[in-house]
Formats: sequence, structure tokens, C-alpha cells
Amino acid sequence: MAGGSYNVGHDAARQYDGRVTGFVIITCLVAAMGGLIFGYDIGISGGVTSMEPFLKKFFPAVLHKMNDESGEENEYCKFDSQLLTLFTSSLYLAALVACFFASVVTRTFGRKFSMVFGGIIFLIGAILNGTAENLEMLIIGRILLGVGVGFANQSVPLYLSEMAPAKYRGAMNIGFQMAITIGILVANLVNYGTNRIKGGYGWRISLGLAAVPAILMTVGSVFLPETPNSLLERGHTEKAKQMLRKIRGIDHVDEEFQDLYDASEAAKQVEHPWRNITFPRYRPQLVISSLIPFFQQLTGINVIMFYAPVLFKTLGFGSDASLMSAVITGVVNVVATLVSVFCVDKFGRRILFLEGGVQMFICQIGTGIVLGLKFGVSGEGNLSKGWADLVLFLICAYVAAFAWSWGPLGWLVPSEISPLEVRSAGQAINVSVNMLFTFMIGQAFLSMLCHMKFGLFFFFAAFVFIMSLFVFFFLPETKGVAIEEMHVVWEEHWFWNKYVNMEDNHNSGHGSTGASTSAKPV
Repeated sequence: MAGGSYNVGHDAARQYDGRVTGFVIITCLVAAMGGLIFGYDIGISGGVTSMEPFLKKFFPAVLHKMNDESGEENEYCKFDSQLLTLFTSSLYLAALVACFFASVVTRTFGRKFSMVFGGIIFLIGAILNGTAENLEMLIIGRILLGVGVGFANQSVPLYLSEMAPAKYRGAMNIGFQMAITIGILVANLVNYGTNRIKGGYGWRISLGLAAVPAILMTVGSVFLPETPNSLLERGHTEKAKQMLRKIRGIDHVDEEFQDLYDASEAAKQVEHPWRNITFPRYRPQLVISSLIPFFQQLTGINVIMFYAPVLFKTLGFGSDASLMSAVITGVVNVVATLVSVFCVDKFGRRILFLEGGVQMFICQIGTGIVLGLKFGVSGEGNLSKGWADLVLFLICAYVAAFAWSWGPLGWLVPSEISPLEVRSAGQAINVSVNMLFTFMIGQAFLSMLCHMKFGLFFFFAAFVFIMSLFVFFFLPETKGVAIEEMHVVWEEHWFWNKYVNMEDNHNSGHGSTGASTSAKPV
């Protein structure tokens, strides 16, 4: 069977009764607010690092280079500073470490506890950043923000995937990405406003206002119910069944509950999920949970979101114009994410991945060509209004493509593919790989821009081409498949079935859930 044309037969996967209740919608909206803290930080850091009062206080050498009017300064290199990028990327290194602890906490104490804890730590970090008097205080605050992001990104996508009915899981899980995009847009608007404050303290307001989404997430999470999967995982069988009835809006949930219960019982026998996820039958989950976040960062999106104001300023936009351009890309990001919300459960994951990949590839090649023509290798030159508008259009089209493809689906797909016994480990791998490469790309971007110049956009375009091939051949469609029935997807896939069935041939008692067909628990 050709990998590119593969779709799972939905008749093979069990379909459960139930409907979308108001209770589920409200709980998912509240939980998705965990994305606000991530999005606000992505949007705020790039704007703050382009503000002169902030640079004067913490990074005076960068400010000196930025204001060099001699014409001899390479435009690509004006913001090249490892300390400046450390301010942005230190958060993601902290999130990388935190997500491993978050995996254990999420499994032991539940998804809700992780969200509350993450919100509190993020709040402390926001207060430190807003009141920072030196670089050390600033970086410590960023590290605490990173711990909060690590816990939120570990628990929120899992929570959304477990609460939502299978047929609407995509749209509800994308609520997390929608919150991220709203956070980015709000941050861009805040930066635009605070940059106009004459007293030179606007950056403090920008950084300190991160406390607002932290409070919303923390308070909201306190009132959230726990998911049926998590309740079963921790031995609360009757509460889990009552919660399943409540979120499905019907009394007859016996079939779905039995599958959840079977998966939970198998999961409880697994003492070492990190060892189990390396077994051959979990090879698809291991590979996809590793490569999807890796590829997501190699689209280059976060360098655009982190450094949009810096990038636009580098290309010759004025201070206000660069921040307003970032606001425009933020609006595009939010609107385009809505496209994914309405299309992901109708057309599926694969078509959005592939269309987004083609569009991003074209836009990155176009941007690289324009910058190559106007700045060349020397980095000396400027953009006329017409050329600047073209670059802004290409970047907006690129952001739109990401926002309805790799943005939301990069979080959705890894959170929905793993059976319960390795779900926390799988999500921890997803978050840690995402944070590792967010850190690496974030730390290296301004140096890469300085040394690779316009070729940087060709670099990211090449990875977009590679990741699109991976999706075409190796990522099956998961639309409408219940989480505990996801094993059917792998058993019928042209490539992954050899790994899944490798152990099935040695194990009897092939059941109806992913858990019951798993490798012998460790």
C-alpha cells in the first residue's frame, strides 16, 4: 500500500456514543488558557528585545550596534548577541528540563495539578521579570517562566485530548494552539503600546503583564474537573465513570468506559513507561512524538514569532513600524488557526499538514530571493516600501500556512497517538524535543541570520520539504479515531504495522484496545 494514500479504515476503529456538552466546551476553553502563557511569552520577548530602554539597561552593546549609522554595519548582524538570545531562549531550556518532572507529576497527581503548579511558577517568573534590576534577575525570571511552560505544555494537550469526544478531538485540542496565537497577538499589541511610553519603563509593563495569563490559567485550573483517564490511572473508578457520563452527556457509556478501564489496568502494570516506549510496538509513537516537534521547530516559525520586531527592524522598518508589522502577523496567526479549528475534523490532519508545507516552502523561497536581491551577501542595502510590503506579505502567508498546519497539529497529533500506559512519556518526549529545538534555534537564530544571511530562509525551506515528505509517507490519518482505539491506525499502516505486529505474533489475547495489545508490562 502506498504510504502517501494511506487512511485508516474508520470502520475498524470503534465509535462511541455521546455528544459535545456545554460542560466539555467550558472545561476545554478553561484548560486551553494554558496556551496563553506560552503564546504571550513568544510574542513579548521579541518586542521587548527591540525596545531601546530595555537594550540600554541590559544589552548596551547591542543598542550601540543597532544605532550605528555609518553604513558599514552589516544589516544582518545588528542584533547578533549570545546574551540577547539567551534572554529569549533560556526559558525553553528550563521548559525542556521541567517537562520530564512534569511527566511524572501529571501521571501521579493528575493533569489538573500540573496545570495549577505550572501557572503558579509562571506567575512568580513574571513578577521577577517585571521588576528586574539586573541581567541575573532577568534570566532567573525567564527560567521560572520556562518551568511553568514545561508543566502547561505537558498537561494541557493531554487534558484536551482526553476530555473531547473522538470526532471533535481535533477542534477542541486546537483550542490550545488558538490560545497560543491569541497570547502572541495580545503580546504584540502590548509591545506596540508600551513602546510609546515616554518614561522608558514600557518594557517592565510588557514583561510584568505575563502575570495576567498566569493568573487566568491558575485560577481556572483550580475549578477544572479531572479527566476520566487520569481518575482511572489513579484508582478512582466510580468517579471516572461519573465523569465520563457527564462529559459525554449520556448515561450509557459502558463500552467506552470498559475500553478506558482495560487500558488503565494495563497501564498500572507498567512501572517504567520510559522503558516501555522503546519497545517495537510503540515505535510509531516514539518516532512521531520525536520527529513532529523537531520538524515543527525546523519550519523556522518561532524565530519569526520571537524576533518578528527585530527581524523587521533589521530589514529597515522603523521601531513602531516593526512592532506594527508583528501585530499584523499576529492577527494573521489567530485568523488562520481558526481555519484549522473548522477543518481538522472535517478534512483530516494529513491534508492540512501537506498544504501548509507547500505554502510555507514557497513563501520561504520567495523571502530568501527578495532579501538576496536587496541585501546580497554583504548585508548592505535597504528595502523600498514596495519591497518591504512584499516581504511582509510573504511572511504573513507563511505564518498563515503554519497556523493551520504545523502549529496546531504539532501539538494535536503527538497528544492523541499514545496509549495510556506510555501517554505521559510520549507527551514528555514531544514537549522536551519541542523545547530543546526551540532553545537551539532561538539561541542560534540571530547568529545564523548574521552568517547565513538570506540563505537562512532556504535552510528552513529545505527542512519544510523534508518534513512534508515524512508526513506524506509515514503519518497516517487519525481523524475521528478514539484514543484507546488508535492501535488500529498502526496495525493497518503500510510501514508501522511491521513493528506493531512483530510483538503481536508473540503475544496471545489480542484485545480491542491499544493497552490490551501492548508489550508485556515492565
